[in-house]
Amino acid sequence: MTTAEQVRATTLLRFATAGSVDDGKSTLVGRLLHDSKSVLTDQLEAVERVSLGRGQEAPDLALLTDGLRAEREQGITIDVAYRYFATAQRRFILADTPGHVQYTRNMVTGASTADLAVVLVDARNGVIEQTRRHAAVAALLRVPHVVLAVNKMDLVAYEETVFAKIAEEFTAYAVGLGVPEITAIPISALAGDNVVEPSSNMDWYGGPTVLEHLETVPVSHDLTSCHARLPVQYVIRPQTAEHPDYRGYAGQIAAGTFRVGESVTVLPSGRTSKIAGIDLLGEPVDVAWTPQSVTLLLESDIDISRGDLIVPSGDQPPTTQDIEATVCHVADTALSVGQRVLLKHTTRTVKAIVKEIPSRLTLDDLSQHPAPGQLVANDIGRVLVRTAEPIALDSYAASRRTGSFLLIDPADGTTLAAGMVGDAFATGDEAADEAKSAADDEGWDF
Repeated sequence: MTTAEQVRATTLLRFATAGSVDDGKSTLVGRLLHDSKSVLTDQLEAVERVSLGRGQEAPDLALLTDGLRAEREQGITIDVAYRYFATAQRRFILADTPGHVQYTRNMVTGASTADLAVVLVDARNGVIEQTRRHAAVAALLRVPHVVLAVNKMDLVAYEETVFAKIAEEFTAYAVGLGVPEITAIPISALAGDNVVEPSSNMDWYGGPTVLEHLETVPVSHDLTSCHARLPVQYVIRPQTAEHPDYRGYAGQIAAGTFRVGESVTVLPSGRTSKIAGIDLLGEPVDVAWTPQSVTLLLESDIDISRGDLIVPSGDQPPTTQDIEATVCHVADTALSVGQRVLLKHTTRTVKAIVKEIPSRLTLDDLSQHPAPGQLVANDIGRVLVRTAEPIALDSYAASRRTGSFLLIDPADGTTLAAGMVGDAFATGDEAADEAKSAADDEGWDF
């Protein structure tokens, strides 16, 4: 096989790192890239120069991901840093997310498309509020796999009892949130223990290293069997001599498969037709699937515009103007009852009003604080939103693409909150089903 064929043959894993400030996320990512031979020579030389300029004897691997000047000066991660690397077994898209409380919103961004989340804990501090917050965000976003990386084991003399206590506490908390799979790994990112190579300092641990787990964890990207959904992005009408009557509805298939001759319904209008043709990259095809960007041609002339949703007839999501969801509030300004907002769902944006905020999640014990009146930055809570126009939504448990939305400030376009339709966390049965599905599926790369 050629190199290109080998790359195409490997699967893709999207994962995010999270943890509190100074837990060592950037160092872990740097160690992972360095020890897996994924760092270019000039990059490593630049890191070595900066490290020597600071009086450090060894290269500071955290500098491989902390690219902003403010990040390097303060020694913290501010923005989400995306890194792409590969091994012989798998390709990776890594999102290194900030640990500071005020940047929790960035973790929502990084984990929203992740198949796995690596949550770091400082072995000296154990599970803290920010650890619970990151676990809650991962559970809300239905990230199917969570790795607990207990870092800085070298600073607690590689004690097994320290690791076991932290792993037990975190696992109990995450299971209560409905996380389907949790893997705990003791590491030292600075020294390289159990990151890429097994540690000789922790012979009591017999599990995989971080990289071994990333290379072997089962992931499923096969959305072709899900409910088919095509949010219309653009209506194509050339009206040229060559194509005088061409009317196509273009967009990226969010989930599922569409076929020529299939009966479809357009939402929210509810009008039906049949697929007369599918254009993919300028060529007609008989079938198309997620995540391809296509143009559908229908047998009937229906009033369709950007933001409408094309779905198979008989497999329609509910259409409603009253949306109950869990949101992660990401703005500096509060979200209050009665506030007017814009709700963006796929390619559709409508006016809305926050009718009610029934509860806010207390992270310490997972209890619900009733009727808080408003949500502030980094709060997680339930909201009831009334939209000016009907919206067709799936539950977030059924589809991360068509079950999510954003609340936006109409005055300046600031994103206020990221919402997930339906129940806040997976139940025990749902989590077990998700874990079984992930274990049974070999994965499909796109």
